[in-house]
Amino acid sequence: MPSIFSQIISGDIPSVKIRENEQFLAFLDIRPVAPGHTLIVPKVEVDYFFDMDDALLADILIFAKPVTRALKSVTGCERVAAVVAGFDVPHAHLHLIPAFTMADLDFSKAKASTPEQLRAIASQIRQAL
Repeated sequence: MPSIFSQIISGDIPSVKIRENEQFLAFLDIRPVAPGHTLIVPKVEVDYFFDMDDALLADILIFAKPVTRALKSVTGCERVAAVVAGFDVPHAHLHLIPAFTMADLDFSKAKASTPEQLRAIASQIRQAL
């Protein structure tokens, strides 16, 4: 069975997209740790992030770079944390989380966002790209 991320990539499950190319999709997390929390996934289904081949692993960071700049611009955060956890969905993914301190990276504080909240910040992020 395809992962939820594969279903998002195929359009079977809706998402709020930030950026996309032939290799990757960046979209907002529906339970963000912080406003603007973005997930970047490879379009090819790989379970564990560090099992991606070297070229794809390098390319995901290059793809993420302008997204981090846009997140920083829109949110005014000190840093954009890049987190690889990989426990929740069996599909490689990179969390980009706007943060001011390490305490801002507490996944237990994630809260569901409304579609309106997601669309509003996504519009700002896409404009900043």
